[in-house]
Amino acid sequence: MSYAVALLRYRRPLDEVVANTDDHRAYLRALEAAGTLLASGPFDPRSGGLLLLRLPDDGAAAALDAVRDGDPFWQRGIAQYELLAWNPVIGRERLDTL
Repeated sequence: MSYAVALLRYRRPLDEVVANTDDHRAYLRALEAAGTLLASGPFDPRSGGLLLLRLPDDGAAAALDAVRDGDPFWQRGIAQYELLAWNPVIGRERLDTL
């Protein structure tokens, strides 16, 4: 398995973020149910958020792009994404069991 982090930074006022959060979270719940999303949540103060993702070794880059492209926050211009491949060293065994 490959791991990645998606850093989201809001590009719109917080009231627009809040108005679109239910759709964004429904999308994230579907990713979690599929085993792709391990954890997510907003930053404090609320300037964006982070997604911790598990991806297949084969096609990880395409899968990561697909995660971004399917997010209503991305589609509606609410948030920009920074996509980073991640190689966990400490705690990897625990992640692999999730």
